[in-house]
Amino acid sequence: MRPSTHHARSARGLLGALLTSLVSLAALLTTASVAQADTSICQPFGTTTIQGRYVVQNNRWGTSAAQCITATDSGFRITQADGSVPTNGAPKSYPSVYNGCHYTNCSPGTNLPAQLSTVSTAPSSISYSYVNDAVYDAAYDIWLDPTPRTDGVNRTEIMIWFNKVGSIQPIGSPVGNAGVGGRDWQVWSGNNGSNDVLSFVAPSAVTSWSFDVMDFARQAVSRGLAQNNWYLTSVQAGFEPWQNGAGLAVTSFSSAVNTGSSGGNPGNPGGSTACKVAYATNVWQGGFTADVTITNTGSSPVNGWQLAFALPSGQRITNAWNANLSASSGAVTASNASHNGQIAAGGQVSFGFQGTTDGAFARPSGFNLNGTACSAV
Repeated sequence: MRPSTHHARSARGLLGALLTSLVSLAALLTTASVAQADTSICQPFGTTTIQGRYVVQNNRWGTSAAQCITATDSGFRITQADGSVPTNGAPKSYPSVYNGCHYTNCSPGTNLPAQLSTVSTAPSSISYSYVNDAVYDAAYDIWLDPTPRTDGVNRTEIMIWFNKVGSIQPIGSPVGNAGVGGRDWQVWSGNNGSNDVLSFVAPSAVTSWSFDVMDFARQAVSRGLAQNNWYLTSVQAGFEPWQNGAGLAVTSFSSAVNTGSSGGNPGNPGGSTACKVAYATNVWQGGFTADVTITNTGSSPVNGWQLAFALPSGQRITNAWNANLSASSGAVTASNASHNGQIAAGGQVSFGFQGTTDGAFARPSGFNLNGTACSAV
């Protein structure tokens, strides 16, 4: 492994009424996602696989001080982050989770590298947990190259800074602002000697978001830093710490790359994505249920679907049915179960979940089906 960038549930005993136990058991039986034991990694370039499709990497390369991370079923957290480096230079590491290939280590089942011209959507979602007693950025790393390479440093690096703490800045200099994915970003452009770097910096901390990676890739193309015949090689999410960093965590991550107009694999869904979403709720003090209905308003079937949305702060999912969920809070991606992966043109599919809520109840602000925004009804 090498530096990838310049800056770079125990099952608790169920207490309570028998009915509650039965409901929870039924939910577990209908949810296909299986939790795995947490894995601690302290080797500088140690890796492990989560969810059978993403790689988590420690990726400590800028210092000899110890760094340890714990990979969870949905992401990772930094448990030890000794040492510091000057804030006017490179960070000390980029612990991260990724889909794609990084220095010949490709995530299981990935369809990356993929030529940009063949990618219809690349939906991704993230949920971060931050700390204040460190100097760091929380960032996506999106790599593009003229060739379908799986090793080394690619020609163009796109960084999306969801948060930054301390006197740090991206490579290069600011070149204005841009609206991407419905958000406003300060844009930086520069070169670190081996690759071009295009950075998008959020004006304030973003803790969770679902978006289409291709929106940012197209920005690179429009600015002359990539071409449509280039390849997307990896989508990575993590932290670049300069000082400390223990406690930082990616609490959920998902990434898919859809090529062509149809698919059939829930990990790489495809088909028409014209859609609307009905979100029916039943709310009581401290809890709620949500019944979600997706309608395919397009002219062709959807073969394999992922619905991404962000749960409002204070809400947590406790069980679900008819879908597999990537996380219980923050940025959530619901993907089809084995029996409901196709949505015919004009057809519908439904799933639901139960959860807890702290404070005033609110609905998700938006939904994206296979990377495309749906209308809410």
